[in-house]
Amino acid sequence: MPARQPLPRLWLMTDERLGDRLLGIIARLPEDAGIVFRHYSLAEAARRALFESVRRAAPGPVILAGRAERALVWGADGSHGRHRGAMSAPAHDLAEIRAAEAAGASLIFLSPVFATRSHPDAPVLGPATFAALASQTSLPVIALGGMNAARAETLSGAYGWAGIDAWASA
Repeated sequence: MPARQPLPRLWLMTDERLGDRLLGIIARLPEDAGIVFRHYSLAEAARRALFESVRRAAPGPVILAGRAERALVWGADGSHGRHRGAMSAPAHDLAEIRAAEAAGASLIFLSPVFATRSHPDAPVLGPATFAALASQTSLPVIALGGMNAARAETLSGAYGWAGIDAWASA
């Protein structure tokens, strides 16, 4: 799926922890901020209904986590995942960066940079490893994991940043 250009530098990753606050958080996002819609635990009909609400409220592109075919049917601006045709892909190491490149991703979410509530036991990259990994690709790299605006300013190699809690507490 073709990406809107330019790709946003700021992203909200949705998850169930945002609950009823989700649309209010989206209303406070900066202009053109992107959203990766996850909400994996919802039943199909409920997930689709919430996706439609998010898409209507979004200030920028909404990427659906999941297969590219579903993203196309749902009217998403792209898909997110480890599959061919995904607009964006998650990566945690150099092998996953290379896999994202090979799959044709336009954007990589590299994580976790710092400790994060969504993956509390995951080993963190830290700023130095993040910068070293980000320098290994020509794709834009979005920093994810314990991110906020202040931390993003200290990172080398980040095209932008994404978060959950940072937007929820803003």
